[in-house]
Amino acid sequence: MVPPDNHMFPVSKPDEKRSLPRVANWAVIGIFLFLLFTFFADARDFLMPVTLAFLLFFVFVPFRRLMERLGIGAVVTAAIVSLGLVISVVVIGFVISGPVNRLIENSSQIGDRLEQRFTELRSNFRGLERAAEKIDELTGGGGKPPPAPPGEAVPDATLTGTLTSVPEPGTPQPPDQKIQVEVNAAPQTSTLVSVLNLGPAFVGQIILTLFLLFFLLSSGDLLYLKIVQSFDSMREKRAAYLALREIEDSLGAYLGAITLINACLGIAVGLAMWAWGMPSPMLFGLAVFLLNYIPYLGPITGVIVTMLVGLFVYDDLFTPFMVGLTYFGISAVEGQLITPYFVSRKLQLNTVVVFLTVALWAWLWSVIGMIVAVPLLVVMRVLADHIPGLEKFGNFLAGEDPPALEDEDEEEARDLVEAGDDAGDAADAAKATAPLAAPG
Repeated sequence: MVPPDNHMFPVSKPDEKRSLPRVANWAVIGIFLFLLFTFFADARDFLMPVTLAFLLFFVFVPFRRLMERLGIGAVVTAAIVSLGLVISVVVIGFVISGPVNRLIENSSQIGDRLEQRFTELRSNFRGLERAAEKIDELTGGGGKPPPAPPGEAVPDATLTGTLTSVPEPGTPQPPDQKIQVEVNAAPQTSTLVSVLNLGPAFVGQIILTLFLLFFLLSSGDLLYLKIVQSFDSMREKRAAYLALREIEDSLGAYLGAITLINACLGIAVGLAMWAWGMPSPMLFGLAVFLLNYIPYLGPITGVIVTMLVGLFVYDDLFTPFMVGLTYFGISAVEGQLITPYFVSRKLQLNTVVVFLTVALWAWLWSVIGMIVAVPLLVVMRVLADHIPGLEKFGNFLAGEDPPALEDEDEEEARDLVEAGDDAGDAADAAKATAPLAAPG
């Protein structure tokens, strides 16, 4: 039996006479998923900022509710949150501007140093190259074009052939006429130019996210009211409202814990890089803080980047390996011990599902997709716990300790939302709204 304080969304029983065959159902689902993912990929420039704004809205709704209890209006709270995010972005940009400017100023020296290091590394593997060349010679695939005579310049790209044409009447033509065609490749766009070209679009998405977040927060309970009003009975309205409150709690708990852990991890890695004598340890700490929002792929990227920088800084190969191992060890302790301890078991997710979801959203939405993948999974799991028929899906998303599977107008909505506004979390909201949904 389902506990009375944990009602789920009601759903009508399907009409068995009109149900499609099983194969047809799966075909329809497959076509729908294909069209859905195509839509997500094509509309990424619009959906990314919108999704991020809604996730941030659920995170900051408890803060807006707290400010209202202190007598501060929703518009002022929305302005505080938006300006706070802008200031955070500006501070991060200011912190990384110094190291980035030094990298740009020393770009020529860095290029020479990288070329020297790659030459040294290649010399270490020269034996393997000679072995590969010998294998190519033995298999007949090692033929090389003859070298050009001394003093003769070799063109970048030439095409030589025989031109055969119909001679005009009375005009003698040589039997063979050779032509030379010079191919000029289009100039390649540099990485800096590509980043600058993406700048306006990126800034536009940030502006859209901030404005949408401001309007969502400044509207107060309007979004919750509209969602709750879309249901008919008081029991359905209460179930919808409690689902929204649980999304608040879950996202706030997850992102709050992860942000605190990432900050401590960034400080630990920054101190470790400083101890190893790596350049710009503060930049390393900030990079760790941001990369660790991306499960699995973020720490792996950090280890690779750290080892590459170590190859540039140090003259040997052992020290860069130890620097990367230090980064990996600190990240492993955080991922295997600290995060599982501080993140509630209710928020722990299936590791395979998390990895595949991060990879999928990385394919669809690039870096932003990897960042929002886990928060979206948290929302999906909360909804699966409240919607009948999705209990098994929620159990599949759960981590090591999954939940047990269980079978199972406007004035009213306003009273329900207002009654839950003074509650601190979902449990208090359930108690505060229970009298409104009681029979009779």
